[in-house]
Amino acid sequence: MAVCILIPAFNAEKTLAAILEECSCLGYPLVVVDDGSADATASIAAGYGALLLRHNRNRGKGRALRTGFAWALEHDCDAVVTLDADGQHDVSSIPRLVAAFRNGGFDILIASRFSQFQEMGGLRKVWNRFGVWCMRQRTGFEISDSQSGFRCYSGRLLRSVALAADGYNLEMEILMKAWRSGFSIGSLAVPARVADGRATSHFRPVRDTWNICMTFLRYM
Repeated sequence: MAVCILIPAFNAEKTLAAILEECSCLGYPLVVVDDGSADATASIAAGYGALLLRHNRNRGKGRALRTGFAWALEHDCDAVVTLDADGQHDVSSIPRLVAAFRNGGFDILIASRFSQFQEMGGLRKVWNRFGVWCMRQRTGFEISDSQSGFRCYSGRLLRSVALAADGYNLEMEILMKAWRSGFSIGSLAVPARVADGRATSHFRPVRDTWNICMTFLRYM
């Protein structure tokens, strides 16, 4: 199975090098989408031998993911592992995530932070719990973390669904469209290294949470 690691990055010079250092030991192709960064994100990615795709201005996490997905499909990847660039995710768990994805026959496998929801603050904690409940009630999927950006997607799924969102709501859009199209979705317990990364994340609690909620309702 041809697998690549995709990292959307915006002004991530403080955290990206450590992530790429660890990823480089896994043997998978590395793709970094520099989403209009004004710092050294691009040069760091290039220095670690990652394939660098660049936006000339900041267009949002969702658009960066879509750019990376397009590259992966053009290069016949069977699966794409997505990681955030802020250092929250446990890179060493990628082989376990890929193995569970392959053995379980999933189209989306989410690395779940469910056990750490209590450590999150404010709207993140509320929405993660509520989002999980809503997804389970509406779709029947036993998804324990609907907002984790640490995921493995099948090429089959990415070729089959048309994606439109540019922001953080893209990850909800994928879940809802996958559900409506009959694809398989699962969760794997993988605690994050930093459960609440508000200090390094570009997530806007009110605006992005609202967009995610509206995306869920739109495709419900």
